Amino acid sequence: MNNFCQSIRWRAVAAMSQVKRELDPDPSEFKGDRNPVEQVSWYDAVEFCDRLTLQTNRQYRLPTEAEWEYACRAGTSTPFYFGETLSTDIANYNGAGEEYGAYGPGSQGEYRRKTTPVDQFEGANAYGLHDMHGNVWEWCQDHWHENYEGAPTDGSAWLTDDEETPRILRGGSWYYNPRNCRSAYRNDVTPDLRDVNVGFRVVCSAPRALP
Repeated sequence: MNNFCQSIRWRAVAAMSQVKRELDPDPSEFKGDRNPVEQVSWYDAVEFCDRLTLQTNRQYRLPTEAEWEYACRAGTSTPFYFGETLSTDIANYNGAGEEYGAYGPGSQGEYRRKTTPVDQFEGANAYGLHDMHGNVWEWCQDHWHENYEGAPTDGSAWLTDDEETPRILRGGSWYYNPRNCRSAYRNDVTPDLRDVNVGFRVVCSAPRALP
């Protein structure tokens, strides 16, 4: 799994040959080459991955929900990979809310009202990933289910036959409070949503070893 898709990477892929749908070369509200791209739908993110796959002959895709949480936790069992609480010194979220700006033993912080450049904060998790908590929500492959009863046990995407089924967002964003940024927190939205809170990161599947 990689870090957020930055705006500069998005523009490069948007200029590649179309697979199924056109891509806006500059969809983001918040500008900056290193800022995460936002205002992209689930379908846009899938098209991005499909273009990369076609261009590179390597398999790119959105992470499954199980992969996302595994990557976020990086071996931890606490609410955040940082520990029991979160600080706006190390993540971009709304820390100024009077009622919900703090979580657990933490204290209130600032509210930046925008995205921040990828890797701006020190403190990647044990897998080297930044911004798994906050900045922008992240699309997952899976279709929404209320709970995990009947979910695949191999970490693969849990899909239905209904393409209108809501998709899953993880990680929280700059607009939301720390509770929504927890490793376990889940959100469901329509797959055609484009919002200043929503972006993605990609997975590149490892090539199969030759027999």
